[in-house]
Amino acid sequence: MQYAIVDIETTGGFPQQHGITEIAIVLHNGTEVEGKYQTLVNPHQPIPPFIANMTGISDAMVAVAPSFEEVAPRIFQLLQNRVFVAHNVNFDFSFVKHHLQEAGFHLQTPKLCTIRLSRKVFPGFRKYGLGHLCRELGIRIEDRHRAYGDALATSKVLDLVLQNNGQMVIAEMLKKENKNQLLPPNLAEQQVKLLPDQPGVYYFHDVKGKVIYVGKAKNLKKRVVSHFTGLDISKKRQDFLRNIHSISHTICPTEFIACLFESVEIKRLWPIYNKSQKRYEQLWGIYRFEDSRGYIRLAIDKKSKYSSPVASFALLTDAHRQLWKLVKEFELHPVLCFLDNTTGHSLPDIELYNQSVQKALDWLDAQKETFLIRDKDGCVLVEGGKFYGMGQIPQHIEIDALENIKEQLVEYPENEVIKSMIRNFAERYPGKVVRIA
Repeated sequence: MQYAIVDIETTGGFPQQHGITEIAIVLHNGTEVEGKYQTLVNPHQPIPPFIANMTGISDAMVAVAPSFEEVAPRIFQLLQNRVFVAHNVNFDFSFVKHHLQEAGFHLQTPKLCTIRLSRKVFPGFRKYGLGHLCRELGIRIEDRHRAYGDALATSKVLDLVLQNNGQMVIAEMLKKENKNQLLPPNLAEQQVKLLPDQPGVYYFHDVKGKVIYVGKAKNLKKRVVSHFTGLDISKKRQDFLRNIHSISHTICPTEFIACLFESVEIKRLWPIYNKSQKRYEQLWGIYRFEDSRGYIRLAIDKKSKYSSPVASFALLTDAHRQLWKLVKEFELHPVLCFLDNTTGHSLPDIELYNQSVQKALDWLDAQKETFLIRDKDGCVLVEGGKFYGMGQIPQHIEIDALENIKEQLVEYPENEVIKSMIRNFAERYPGKVVRIA
């Protein structure tokens, strides 16, 4: 098997925004090194001071170097028909592939990560960064943080892997079409392997254990792996992958309950990489009050923490639609509902009008049903029109009194996303709705 061990130095961490300042390629035939290539590259952008201090590569050094476009034909020729090897391969591969593509070359070659390879062949080390790994293996790195020095050290790691019966591990990793290399570099493969093929909610944690992303799944293992497929080289994705250090999960009885629980957890944890469901919810309500003349009036206003509307809505348009429906069905006066601001209207008899308003309010109360959504063993309880909680009640257990049902479930806070999901599910699957008197 032919290998190309690659290391690069760059002006930053994201291929679309940053350039390559140095590249080194060590050619290996599976037995020994058979060729070497290295060059500085002009990135046509300033090198940040902290990177210049770390690598020793200055703007002056790269100013007289060739651009990547000039060296791209040679680099493409060296990498073709070889396994692309690097320590944390996704970083180097994404940069090289992107800049080759910008130069008109489409790189398609298998890739191999020596971090993941070393974890399999040399288990038990505390860390597997190139510096730590080389110290553990007794490899001396010359010219650390320069492309050729790091590429040569990585080739020696590959030598030791091959000498320790690593051929079978390499073959297995390549056979899986590099699925393992698609995993984030700081995430242990075993954590993904242990995920169940069941519905649930999963959590990505950073290096300190803090939850940075929450997701739901019909199949936990498949959904988590799907996050790491493809080669999205955007800053957002690379930053996301780099920060994933561990995974935890909660199994749910059904996919629907996983959807509801995901919403609960996003609101509770507010993870940095979740974008949906994190906006401020400005709710609206229909309120009842009696004016100085004795009319019971209905009005739409913003919902506050301590207010008690007769009905609440996520959208102002939904509140208006519902109030107009009450006006038409119960013959309420638009002026007395703040829906008509014109003057000169004659107002109805106070007592008769208030009776009509009470009928409308009674109708609204009647819509606040108590029911159970029972999907397989998963149960979701809505009490008086409000989400109460959810859990698991085996199918063979009969549902009788409301209090007995509540004892089997866990109470959770309601939000507008959950209300919408429950409403849509109940409309779509009426056969799974059990009404409770």
